[in-house]
Amino acid sequence: MYKITAMLFSLLGLLSCDGGNDITVEAFQNKLSEDGSVQLLDVRTPQEYAEGHIPGAINIDWLAEGFLEGSMATLDPARPVMIYCRRGRRSAEAATVLRENGFRVINLKDGFNAWKNANMPVTTYEVERFCTPAGAPVEIYLIKHASLAISYKGLSIQIDPVTKLGPKVTNYADEFPEADYVLVTHEHGDHFDPEALGVLGGEVVTNPNCAKLMKSAKLASSTKVLTNGQSADLQEGIHVDAVPAYNYTEEHLQFHPKGRDNGYILSLDGFRIYIAGDTEDIPEMASVKDIDVAFLPCNQPYTMTPEQLINAAKMVQPKVLIPYHFGQTDLSSVPAALPGMEVRLRSLQ
Repeated sequence: MYKITAMLFSLLGLLSCDGGNDITVEAFQNKLSEDGSVQLLDVRTPQEYAEGHIPGAINIDWLAEGFLEGSMATLDPARPVMIYCRRGRRSAEAATVLRENGFRVINLKDGFNAWKNANMPVTTYEVERFCTPAGAPVEIYLIKHASLAISYKGLSIQIDPVTKLGPKVTNYADEFPEADYVLVTHEHGDHFDPEALGVLGGEVVTNPNCAKLMKSAKLASSTKVLTNGQSADLQEGIHVDAVPAYNYTEEHLQFHPKGRDNGYILSLDGFRIYIAGDTEDIPEMASVKDIDVAFLPCNQPYTMTPEQLINAAKMVQPKVLIPYHFGQTDLSSVPAALPGMEVRLRSLQ
């Protein structure tokens, strides 16, 4: 019923357009770059979304049943919504329905086609969008397994970049800009990849073992070596703490010995990201505080069971939890076990 209503309002909109709510590609991009509070919504089908989307967009299909219910459950009415579809028609209809339900909505004129034609950034990766306390956008690309990329104020920060993991291949030269900084947690092949580091460049923050391996591989990257408990200011407003990451289960001690590997807390002008690395729910996590988003691993025997993950999340208490590095582990029980915490289950097997 609401779609019929939306179409009627859309037709009326053709007669009395509100130009302030239907903006050009350039204005759309400027708004995204300047305002970290906006929510970016792609209302195309999941197949269209998977073939390429604007970085940071979430996907709620306008043509599917339950669009309004899904939007009400996912979007914050206190924050503006920026919306698009392929050519602008579906998003205009969806925008009308959202406005009727209390949302402030800005529609991309001529849609995703116009965006691509203007050579604006497009990705096939899921991208989580956050903002710093000052309102600056932070975009986290979920590449695969333990590999992440962070875009912030024109900087590119890579986390454990790996070119190939099973069938998943990332062409860092074509898909991402050269890195300003790279954080590497430890030397296992699903975290440390000399090929990817050679392509990305940038200053590498890592543990002593990886620094030795980089030297052996004759990588030219600048290296900042941190051990557990050490920290560094990468530049003004960007700070990194190296924190413990290890196994304590007796029969798993050989995988990640205590004191060797790093987890990291990356602070971007006060926005705090906890990248736990390969670890179990160690007692040191109780000292990890004020985390905006936490990436916690879950794949025994190498890292945590779902029960350990839940316990770790209760210690850290992040605003947003994104499990990662989980292989075939079933995480379906995790959200219900953490009431009051936002848990985002993503494709980070």
